[in-house]
Order: sequence, then structure tokens, then C-alpha cells
Amino acid sequence: MSSDKATENTFDAIVIGSGISGGYAAMELCTKGYKTLMLERGRMVKHGDYPTATKDPWELPNQNRVPDKEKEEHYFQQNRLNWWVNEDNKHWVNKDSDYSYDEVKRFDWIRGHHVGGRSITWGKHCYRWSDLDFEANKKEGIGVDWPIRYKDIEPWYDKVETFVGVSGQNEGLKQVPDGKFLPPFPLNCAEQHFREEVAKVYPERVITPGRVAHLTSYDPEIHKGPRGQCQSRNRCWRGCPFGGYFSSVSSTIPVAEETGNLTIRANSIVAEIVYDQKSKKASGVRIIDGETGEEIVFNARIIFCNASTVGTTAILLNSRSETFPNGLGNRSGELGHNMMDHHYGMGVYAKMPGFEDKYYKGRKPVGFYIPRFSNINETSEEKNYLRGFGYQGSINRAKNNPEGLLGEELKNEIFKPGDYWLGMTAFGEILPHHDNKMFLNFDKKDKHGIPMITFDAELRENELKMREDAIKCAVEMLEASGCENIQTYNSKTAPGACIHEMGTARMGRDPKTSVLNKWNQMHDVPNVFVTDGACMASSGTQNPSITYIALTARAVDYADKQIKAGKL
Repeated sequence: MSSDKATENTFDAIVIGSGISGGYAAMELCTKGYKTLMLERGRMVKHGDYPTATKDPWELPNQNRVPDKEKEEHYFQQNRLNWWVNEDNKHWVNKDSDYSYDEVKRFDWIRGHHVGGRSITWGKHCYRWSDLDFEANKKEGIGVDWPIRYKDIEPWYDKVETFVGVSGQNEGLKQVPDGKFLPPFPLNCAEQHFREEVAKVYPERVITPGRVAHLTSYDPEIHKGPRGQCQSRNRCWRGCPFGGYFSSVSSTIPVAEETGNLTIRANSIVAEIVYDQKSKKASGVRIIDGETGEEIVFNARIIFCNASTVGTTAILLNSRSETFPNGLGNRSGELGHNMMDHHYGMGVYAKMPGFEDKYYKGRKPVGFYIPRFSNINETSEEKNYLRGFGYQGSINRAKNNPEGLLGEELKNEIFKPGDYWLGMTAFGEILPHHDNKMFLNFDKKDKHGIPMITFDAELRENELKMREDAIKCAVEMLEASGCENIQTYNSKTAPGACIHEMGTARMGRDPKTSVLNKWNQMHDVPNVFVTDGACMASSGTQNPSITYIALTARAVDYADKQIKAGKL
């Protein structure tokens, strides 16, 4: 490489990935003055590039259903989750025909390869973790002890919640600490009844408005970027042209670009992080141009890995050298292991009588949340399983769907509202288990010459027992609130289906049993940081993205201080 080319390809920092954590890492680095290169595997997307955002239902082909033939050709692995890929969002979902994977055991890997990643389609639920989560591994002798506690991350939750804009209601619960909230989307009349009736019988089971990254009020001095107040359109996974919810393309990336310090390179498939034997640090990143096939090396002082749990770990496993023959920073042998997600697919639905004369306006983008209440203290201790579960759900008034009517009679009947129906799903914790893993098959390459990602993870006994209790407790609450026609389901999902994959490059106190230290810094490669889901040492029950963001802001702050102190 010529000296001019080397200079052109050298930055202060490289961020691999442009999703929830990658966007935040880039913003924090750029605002601190670092010339930052963001590498994205997929295509370029700018705020506003949302092709179905304003389409009405009748403008979507096939009643919003992707034809079976198209699913078989392009979404054959995700087709097992037939609710996920639709006409209104399929442009945000990676085609398996472009980037497939192998399985020893079933894994439902849902990806979004484009600038912004899954921050465009995420569910937006934001719940803080507590010491109930950070201390559990140590108390129970599971996995490794988290190297941090709630006090270490609390100020960073404060910081990022303020910028992100999280609407919610403080409840004073230790398992999901209160935060810096915007006004919540209030419970509707039936949901409020559900809250009150359950509290009479089970006061420890709290029904609260979901805490979500939607701007229920907007302050341009705080919520920077091309953002505005949520319009309650409830078309979120299409992309929001109003910037009403938090995503990289509407929030962090525009702020980073305003500094003049950000360079985004789309269609850049990161093959490996290059390790320098002399400095004992990473020197840069080797990419393959997704359009031309050209291989290019970019150099930087620090590297942030935010390519998603699976993407980051695949890159690290493929970054082999004489010092690290089994993957960058993998002296512990834990890289790729301890794969987690949340298990769900167990829940209830029922009719909620008594509100036939009540209605509501709008399409609020969230319902209710019930935080974990099992294994919280001695009185809630369960003997059959460790940890716990939470619920997400809503109560909505259905539309009539008459049969045998035509014309004016049909039209008139359709406009009559139906009964209120409650539906809720439990989200359960998966324990870290060494044998739940992903690995690379170096004997089988994808079309870019990169080893094939292979999954070998499953739900185990603790999760299966937990599922039974989650359904039992849900039925108890529905009965307490007067529901009728209660029906349950328990469809065992595979890991990955909840899209909360975590682990595989965990934080820890001991380099012999973990990949990262308490600052999300690799034990053995100090200028490489991992702040996406790969860093997690346990899975909790809460949606994890706000924790990734808080850890990212904290890690950038630490890296900045280390650089200024001459240590990096």
C-alpha cells in the first residue's frame, strides 16, 4: 500500500456496524473529536429512505403477505417464523439466499444488513437491568460473575435514556429500576382495569405501560437529529419518516455526521480485524467490498465491534494470527460460547368483558409490560427453576368479521366494534451455558470466501420448566381480572427467534474465563472494544438494547480517557 493510500485509509477509530450500539459508538466518538470510519455490511440508507412508511394496507401487495415461492427462494430459514417477513418490511430483512448459515440445532437468525441495521425495526422496549441481574451468576454459580454492578452503569442509563427519549412510568420496582422517562403511552380503559384487578390479588405483579423509545414529547435541544414527536401511527418496523422513535439513521448517525468527523462506508463486509504482533494491538480491519470484491485494509487507533452478537463474534473468530490461532483475544476459549436469547412463544389470550360501551382513539405503538416477579426475594422463590420471565401484551377492541354478508350490510357490520381481547406473551431468561454456541466452519465458505457461521444452541431444562410456570401465572392474572374464553399456547421457539441474541464474547473479571473486562475492552487486545450483545454475561428478562447503548457510551468515555492519558 502506498503511503498516500495508507494515510487515506487511516482513521482515529473504526466502528464495525451501524445499528443500535454502532450508531451510538460513532456519535460518541465523533463528538469527542475522533475521525471515525463506520463500516456497514449492507447498503446505504438515509433517514427518509422508508419505501412503505406511508402506504395504506390496500396499497401493499398480496394483503401484505410475501408469496410462499419468494419465501422458499429467499427467506427459507426465516420462513419458520412466518409472521416476521411481510411486504411492508421485507426490504429490512436479510435474504437467506444472500447470507445463509448452518445449524447443528435450529437457530432463527434474523438480520438487517443496511445502514441503521435492526435499529429501524426493533421493538423499542427499554428496561434497565438491576443488581438482581448483575449479581445472579455469582450467587447461583452460573457462568461467570458480571464485572459490573448497577451503580457502575446507572449514570450511563441516565445519559442515554435522556438522549434516546424513553417514554414510561416509574413504579419503584427494584427488578426494573425507574429511569429518565418522557410521559408514557397511557393504558387504555381495559388495560387499566387489568392493572387494578390483578393488583388486588397479586400486588407483586405490576401492569405498567411499556417503556419504549418513542418521543411522546420532543425537545430539539435534547433529542437531536431529524426527529419529532411520535404520531402513534404504529407502522414502526417500516421506518419512521417523523423520527418519532429512536434509530441510528434518525438520531445518532445524523448527529455524528454534523461533526464532520464521520465517514460511512456501506457494502463493506468485514472479514477480520488485523492484529499487530509487535504492538500487541489491532492495527486495523480488512474488508471485502460487497459490490466489487476488492479487499481493502483500514487502519485505526481503536476499534469498536458492533456488528451484532453473531456478526461481531464471527469476525473475531475469523481474525486468526500466530498469537491468536483460535480467534482474536480468545485465550479463554470462550469466544462463540454461552449463546443466549430470550425464549418466548408461551402466553395467553382471552376476552375481556365489561367494556362494550368503551372505545379508544389512535393506534398507540405499545401496550403493557409486566416485569419479572418470580425469584425476586424469599417469598417469590421458585423451586423448579432459576431466574424468571416478564410479559408484554395489550388489550384491544376487535373488529367484527361477519360471514355471509355483502354490500351495504357487510360495510355497516364491519364498522361495528367487537369485543375487547387481551393477548400477552412471556419473555423468559435463558441461562448462559458453555455448550450453547456458534462457530465457524473453515471447510465451508460463503460467496465472499468467509467461513460459514454454524449454530449449536437450544433451550434446556431450566427454560422448559420456566415456560410452564409463565403460562400458569398468566392464567391466574386473567382469571383475577374477569377474563373469559382463556386460551393458552406454548410453542417452543428456537434461540434467535426473539431477536435478543446475546453472549459469545462475554465480559468477566478473569481473562481465563472471559473475553472482555469491565470496560468492554478485550483482555488481550486493549484497543478493541465490544459493546453489542456479544458482551453480555447473562440474558436477564428485559429487552437488552438500552443496556447495550449505556455500555457503549461508558466504553467510549473510558477509551477516550485512556487515549488522553497515553495508555491507548
